[in-house]
Amino acid sequence: MSQENPYEKFLDGRPVVTILAETSNAIAEYLEVIGADEAKVPPAPGKWSAAEIVCHLADCELVFGFRLRQTLAENNPTIQPFDQEKWAKVYPGVPASEALETFSALRKWNLRLIRAALPGAAGRKMTHPERGAMTFQIVVETMAGHDLNHLGQLRKIAGKHE
Repeated sequence: MSQENPYEKFLDGRPVVTILAETSNAIAEYLEVIGADEAKVPPAPGKWSAAEIVCHLADCELVFGFRLRQTLAENNPTIQPFDQEKWAKVYPGVPASEALETFSALRKWNLRLIRAALPGAAGRKMTHPERGAMTFQIVVETMAGHDLNHLGQLRKIAGKHE
């Protein structure tokens, strides 16, 4: 079984590394419009607040970074999935600014790795237990599509505060 990038539908034609490099600034701009207090408020019952979305992005950046490094260091590793809802249980009360600071630091570090590894490592393989065979490039594309998906959510929340 093999699956391409599940977030491919969000990619907008820009180079994926450009998307990855611009995400931290885009998050900061949306959070400025939303405001610190409103960032804590979910937009609807059962939905994550803006702060929780940024916490999720920080957690995912940690996971993506590990997966990329594992793929470079090992031959066709099996990567570890995670339950985002279980991880999200600790998000309430975390300031959006703290989550953004964490995300930005991790993203900067991961971008350094990605730029050094591509294009040479693009085809390095890994296996996701739920998604099947993937490559380094697909994970990088997944990161970019995942960013755009959540930036769209933050844009909607910010739109209610403009």
